[in-house]
Amino acid sequence: MKHVGLASNGSKIMQINLERAGLSVKLLSLGACLQDLRINSYKHSLVLGYPDINSYFSNINYFGATIGPFANRLANGRTIALGKTIELDRNTLNGDHLHGGLDGVHSQNWDVVENSDYHVIFKLNLQNSYMGSTQNMTVLTTYRLLDNQTLEVDIVAQSDIATLCSFCHHSYFNLTGQSDIFGHQLQVFGDAYLPVNKNKIPTGEIASVIDTDFDFRQKKVLSSYNPIDHNFCISNKKENMQKVAILSSLDKNLEMHVSSTEPGLQIYTGQNIDADGPAGNLGSSYAPFSGVALEPQLWPDAPNHDAFPSALLMPNDVYRNISQFRFKQR
Repeated sequence: MKHVGLASNGSKIMQINLERAGLSVKLLSLGACLQDLRINSYKHSLVLGYPDINSYFSNINYFGATIGPFANRLANGRTIALGKTIELDRNTLNGDHLHGGLDGVHSQNWDVVENSDYHVIFKLNLQNSYMGSTQNMTVLTTYRLLDNQTLEVDIVAQSDIATLCSFCHHSYFNLTGQSDIFGHQLQVFGDAYLPVNKNKIPTGEIASVIDTDFDFRQKKVLSSYNPIDHNFCISNKKENMQKVAILSSLDKNLEMHVSSTEPGLQIYTGQNIDADGPAGNLGSSYAPFSGVALEPQLWPDAPNHDAFPSALLMPNDVYRNISQFRFKQR
C-alpha cells in the first residue's frame, strides 16, 4: 500500500496492490476503485482505467468505481417511499439521478481499514438528508482475490433510517487489449430485459428477450450495430450467488465468468465514452466501445415501479451485493 496523491479534502489517496494465483490488481481508495487488473500470461490490463491518479478526479465514465448510494438511474431524482418523498441529486441533462449523483461514493476518498496480500476493505461513512432526517450510512467495499483466478467484490451497507440503497461495481472490461470490444462474445443468463425511454429510464415493462437484439441467452458477438445500455433481468429478487454472464475474448482463449447475488445486470457497451479523454491503461485515450461494463445491481428506477425488486433499506437491516469475476484461460 502506498500514498499516490491527495483528495480534494486533503486526505491521502492510497493505492493497494493484490496478487494471487496469477491474477493481480491495483486498487485506489478514491472511489474504492479498481484501477488495473491483469492475468499472468497477458501483458495488457483487462479493465479500462487511468495510470494517472489525477484523471480520476473527473472520472465521468466511472471506470472501476464503487457506485452508490443509488446506482443507475432514478427518474426525476425522486420517489415516494413510506408515504414521504425522497429527493436525490439530479445530475443528468434530463434532470434524472445517475450513479449516486455528483457527490456519489465514486467521488469520495474511502478509508483503508484492513488489507493483506489477497484482500482490502474500504470504508466510508455517509451523512445525507432523507425524508426530513439525517441519515448515517456505513458502507464497506471489500476486494478479494480467490485462489481460482477470481476477483470478488463485496459491498455491505447499513443505515440508521429508511433509505434507498443500491450499490454496484462499475468496471469496463476489454479482454483483448485492442482498441474496441468488437468480436467479444457475450452470454447472459436472463430471459428478460427492461425497455427504456429516450432518457434511458425504464418504461415499466419487463420484456422477453426472445426475437430481440437483447437475446444473449446463447453467446453472441458484440458490435457497434447493437449498442446496449440496458438492465437484464436475472431474477426478481436477490438470490444466492448465481452465474449471470460470460464474456469471451475475440480468439476465445480467455473467458470471464460473472456471478452475483443481484437480480439485475446492467450492460453498457461504452458507446458514449469520450474519445478526447486522458490516456488510459493501454497508453492512449479510450474511444467509444473501448470496453463493456457489466454491472450486477438492483434494477434501475426500481423505487418508481411496484413490480421491480425493492431498493428500500430499512434501519439496521444489512444491504449486501457480492459479485465475482472469474477468469478462465484455454
